[in-house]
Amino acid sequence: MGWWLVDSDTLAESRFVISPLAEATACLFTLERASAAHPGEREWLDTHLPAFRSRLAGDPITALLLRAARGRNWTADFLTPAPTGEGEPAFEEELARVRATPPETAYADIEVALRGPLPGPLRRTDLADRAADLLEWVWTHTVLPDWPRRRRIMEADVVARVGLISQGGWAAALNDMRKGMRWLGGDRLQINTYDYPPRRIGGARLMFVPVTPRQAWAAWTVGRHYALVYPCSGTLAEPGRAPVPEALGRLLGPARARVLVLLAAPKSTTHLVALSGQGLGSVGRHLKVLLDSGLVRRRRAGRSVLYYRTPLGDALVAGDTDGRSME
Repeated sequence: MGWWLVDSDTLAESRFVISPLAEATACLFTLERASAAHPGEREWLDTHLPAFRSRLAGDPITALLLRAARGRNWTADFLTPAPTGEGEPAFEEELARVRATPPETAYADIEVALRGPLPGPLRRTDLADRAADLLEWVWTHTVLPDWPRRRRIMEADVVARVGLISQGGWAAALNDMRKGMRWLGGDRLQINTYDYPPRRIGGARLMFVPVTPRQAWAAWTVGRHYALVYPCSGTLAEPGRAPVPEALGRLLGPARARVLVLLAAPKSTTHLVALSGQGLGSVGRHLKVLLDSGLVRRRRAGRSVLYYRTPLGDALVAGDTDGRSME
């Protein structure tokens, strides 16, 4: 398995960072795989995949570059730079780091990803520019139009994880962050299940970067910045996608029932707004009724308040109260 040695000082200084470039890169990987993790992502792929494939078909060098940079269980490092952690970066600032990659670095990174020699057609000096142009296209055409909602979902995920840290320490927040990741105790953080040698990251800045697609990777600038990109808990399901039992919808009203269904795991008001597609005022009114009815409770996590279902709320969503059908 791959694990990092993280000293207490590094962990104490670690932080969550929202990265527009990481979101664009995760969307690029999703387009490249053409595989959806949920119905909302399937709809997004149906909308954007034809244009993406058309772009690559008209640019075979960039298509080959993408396949090579994705490699075998490893992505070329220059394509996934770690955020610096200095506030939320602008997409253009992050993209400039990809574009500034020297040709020799791009060659070496691709060879590591492929575990073999660089393909002959890629022995050229514009690989970094081509990669940056492709990321810019993905950002402009598939991410930017929906960026405010994506950003709200990521912010809500960060709020929830900070709440977990305050209740159960870092292990509570990290163990379900990405597949194969868990806190091993001591100073060991398992980041995946691959057989990679341990890496000591003391004295560097460690960042956790949420993205909305179901993608994950590790990135670093050795000795300075390390990042673990992980899929956040909120998906980009379209409003109305959350399954609401018919009887529950008749009892509470469809909009309020949807809020109750979404509270299977603790969520902030911001998170509920992003996932339900309802306005802040509407969500607030629904939460007040649900609180007064004893169907949900709330707890404070840092500066935010998280809402979650009570056992009675769970029973209503399951369509079974005291063993009797709601029907």
